[in-house]
Amino acid sequence: MIDFRLDDRLTLAKAHPCGAQTWRIVRLGADIGIVCDGCGHKVMIERRELERRVRNVEHATEQSGQEGAR
Repeated sequence: MIDFRLDDRLTLAKAHPCGAQTWRIVRLGADIGIVCDGCGHKVMIERRELERRVRNVEHATEQSGQEGAR
């Protein structure tokens, strides 16, 4: 089981019709909401189906509160 997090960038096996292959996670649950980086198209996809289609996951960087610390 892949550890998906909000704002992760995903590379899928097949390109979207707009030509982009990267998507951003915007909603988590039994179904996962993703948005195409190329055209902004939103899709809800079952977790199991997404795990089958994903080729690469780039986890969003976690902000640890270091900004503005002096």
